[in-house]
Amino acid sequence: MTFRPAGPRVRGRHRKLGHSRGATFSGWITREEFMNASFARTLICLFTIAGSVVVFPLESARAQGIFRTEVYPVQTVTLGTADFLLGKKDGKPAMIAGELRIPKPGTDRLPAVVLVHGSGGIGFNSGMWVDELNNAGFATFVADSFTGRGIANTIADQAQLSSYTMMNDAFAALAVLARHPRIDPDKIAVMGFSKGAIPSLYASMNRFQSAYAPEGASFAAYIGFYTPCNTEMIGDEKVSEKPIRLYHGIADDWVPIGPCRDYVARLKKAGANVELIEYPGAYHAFDNPKIPGTVQLPQAQTWRKCRFEEKPQGVIINSDTGQPASFNDSCIERGVTVAYNADATNAARKDVVEFLGKVFSK
Repeated sequence: MTFRPAGPRVRGRHRKLGHSRGATFSGWITREEFMNASFARTLICLFTIAGSVVVFPLESARAQGIFRTEVYPVQTVTLGTADFLLGKKDGKPAMIAGELRIPKPGTDRLPAVVLVHGSGGIGFNSGMWVDELNNAGFATFVADSFTGRGIANTIADQAQLSSYTMMNDAFAALAVLARHPRIDPDKIAVMGFSKGAIPSLYASMNRFQSAYAPEGASFAAYIGFYTPCNTEMIGDEKVSEKPIRLYHGIADDWVPIGPCRDYVARLKKAGANVELIEYPGAYHAFDNPKIPGTVQLPQAQTWRKCRFEEKPQGVIINSDTGQPASFNDSCIERGVTVAYNADATNAARKDVVEFLGKVFSK
């Protein structure tokens, strides 16, 4: 795997990346490129060498206001949806990575936000949110559920990784942060996007907290962006007393807003602290500033016309057919729209920071 500089080399600003046994990583890369790669200006490189995962941490970060960047291996397991719903823990071992950014020096404990990416992996919206949250004084932990499992993205094939396994990853990230000397273990929120919003929303369920949350730790808030809400699960109205906030574009044709309206109504009736914030004219991924205009993804898999339910425990059925749900169900389609919406993004940025400021001030 070779990185080549896109522009002219500047003397004294390059690093030669050497070789390790069992790995092929060579070539020149500018320091600027190195610092601006994935994870929103940060590159995490994982190599399997002699059966171990080696993580190369960065020494600094370019984002304004960032004091320190740390990269962590996160031990987790890969579970199928059925096994996760049944509370099983003996899945296939997996090592993923997470990037922690600490926004200021000192010894005081800071609030933090775990970010869970969507089907496309870690995108430019993650970088935008990291900067926004760091500048507000919150540490951030961007978890990568794909790279360590050899997955590039799941846009055209969601069967590659269960969204519920990503919830287990989020709880594993919570365990890492809860032990960190600079993080307040009682002030860690989770924030997910699309496929990653399933774990960030449903981690609020008492049932999943009991099964998978690290002992003595729980999230302080649950935030979901364009969340798939079309699966009714057993016990999904029994959720944490901590606040839940969902942000959704009304024009979203990948993950329609209707099921979230229904679920939020049920949660409110059950007494949950939950709000759904809606943005007229906003499509899926409305907070990604790098989307050039309105983009069609013809191969993207969507279950916008599907309704699912868990019945019995561990079995997801198609509500229309009564049969076990499958990626071959006739309600599953392809072809969706994504588009950046500056007004919706700016409003969401302001709202999320204010919301978390209130949560973390308690």
